[in-house]
Amino acid sequence: MIQVADLHKAFGAVEVLKGIDLTVERGQILAIIGPSGSGKSTLLRTINHLESVDRGEIWFDGMLVNQPLRGRRFERHVNRIRQHIGMVFQHFNLFPHMTALENITMAPMLLKKTPRREARELAESLLRKVGLLDRIDYYPAQLSGGQKQRVAIARALAMEPKVMLFDEVTSSLDPELVGEVNKVMKQLAQEHMTMLIVTHELRFAADVADHVLFMADGVVVEEGPPAQLFRAPAQERTKTFLQEVFK
Repeated sequence: MIQVADLHKAFGAVEVLKGIDLTVERGQILAIIGPSGSGKSTLLRTINHLESVDRGEIWFDGMLVNQPLRGRRFERHVNRIRQHIGMVFQHFNLFPHMTALENITMAPMLLKKTPRREARELAESLLRKVGLLDRIDYYPAQLSGGQKQRVAIARALAMEPKVMLFDEVTSSLDPELVGEVNKVMKQLAQEHMTMLIVTHELRFAADVADHVLFMADGVVVEEGPPAQLFRAPAQERTKTFLQEVFK
């Protein structure tokens, strides 16, 4: 579903990604872990070209994302790909002047020309899925952080994506709200949704992911099944990180 080859990205003189290689199979759940500043979120954002790259290739479902196109041709190309990639951010990014219903129905109606009644039925189904049907007419300011994040997940799912990208979606939530968001992500995992999850919650990663990638200093240090990587890491850098987290 996703293949990244020799990916490089720098912000000014700071090299953030230093030759990343990555493969994600259809239906796979990949957790990306590592210390702050290791390049995890930047890597995630390059997949749907929210961040451009300096060198390397990104393939999504057989299409080269960073094709050497110019201007409007490239914008149209990337926008077509983005319609198949759902992304949920750390800070929700809901439209504050729209209700939960309006946040969810806007993209299907605008981009897929879904009729209003059909879009509402879809929104109701997704809000029921995330346990928030009773908040359908609430504005973001009327929702808790966990509820906002669940609406954001429902909004991303409304486009029926092939892949979901989660970028530290629980890191800004109070501890008691984390569980309700993780529950929705676990449900998606059970439905075999292809997911890339950048997270600091290692126990959640071990519980949900079938493959874990550990990054540090802009490179992939180690990857493997969670049981192997968490219990018997092969690299000293991985061991040091896990000892710091679990001490």
